[in-house]
Amino acid sequence: MNWESRYLPPDPANWQGRADIPPNSCFYQRVKLLNLFEQRVGHHHEPTFALLGFKCDEGVQRDLGRAGAAEGPASIRLRLAKMPLQKTALICYDAGDIVCADSDLEASQQALAAVIALLLKNNIIPIVLGGGHEVSFGSYLGIAQAFPPQKKLGTINFDSHFDMQPVAPTHRGSATTTFYQIAMDHKAKQRNFDYNCVGIQHSGNISQSFEFAKSQNVRVIFAEELHQGMSEKCVDFIDRVVDENDVIYISISMDVFSPAFAPGVSTIQPLGLSPWQVIPLLRQAAASGKVVCYDLAEHAPRYDVDHRTAKLAASLIYEIIHYHHEPFSSTTSLLV
Repeated sequence: MNWESRYLPPDPANWQGRADIPPNSCFYQRVKLLNLFEQRVGHHHEPTFALLGFKCDEGVQRDLGRAGAAEGPASIRLRLAKMPLQKTALICYDAGDIVCADSDLEASQQALAAVIALLLKNNIIPIVLGGGHEVSFGSYLGIAQAFPPQKKLGTINFDSHFDMQPVAPTHRGSATTTFYQIAMDHKAKQRNFDYNCVGIQHSGNISQSFEFAKSQNVRVIFAEELHQGMSEKCVDFIDRVVDENDVIYISISMDVFSPAFAPGVSTIQPLGLSPWQVIPLLRQAAASGKVVCYDLAEHAPRYDVDHRTAKLAASLIYEIIHYHHEPFSSTTSLLV
């Protein structure tokens, strides 16, 4: 796939901050720009991440949803830039964006997959900034290129929706078909399909989605279970994914959260979760060292209030970077 025609280099304007902050204190001082047009991606041995934007609304628009998620990557970067950074042994790149400006979602997903595979083959963990949840099919395709079917892949999706709607007769995917497409690709490649959803809401999914999810052995933690404090069940849920898989892919749809915390999303869910119902589970999975790719989807800045959603997304990236492949317990602290 020729990804170059859909690639934009990183914008240094996203990584600005105060001049009086001590060196190496915040993300804007530590993030390195990686222009894939000009710089060779070398193999890394130390902990290394790359932020990669997916500027795309096409999948949401095909679902007749409210557009705006294409603006998400820049909005998240601007808030992440000023956040503190506690880790010293860390490399973090901004690798630019894949864009979809011509309605050819499939070509943009393939371009995203090619760049993700390039990063993974050089031991760099992609953190993909959507874009609608159609980003996840591109993320998955990149993982599938980098790891053979013999590697057991477990997927954890923090989301109020399954996003497993069958592809329409036109054979066009969308934001709500992405995990159906992943399931079909697993079947075609004879890869074990281990899809796990956290935050699913009965009021956010039609009955056919529940039936199809059941037929694919999808495992679920419902939002109401988190609201009711079933923390032990949730810890066991993540432990199983970690124990039974070689590599893990984590996707976070920002609409899994209550609009009190994330009003700037493509589809608001009034009964969504709080950040502190999600963060311990995200830390637990990240600490396993098995997560090879993360993505965050559905942030639409034009509907945000006080940049709450962008700040929350930036906070989740902070958690990912600080807890990835670190010893974890419920009392883990970053303080030393």
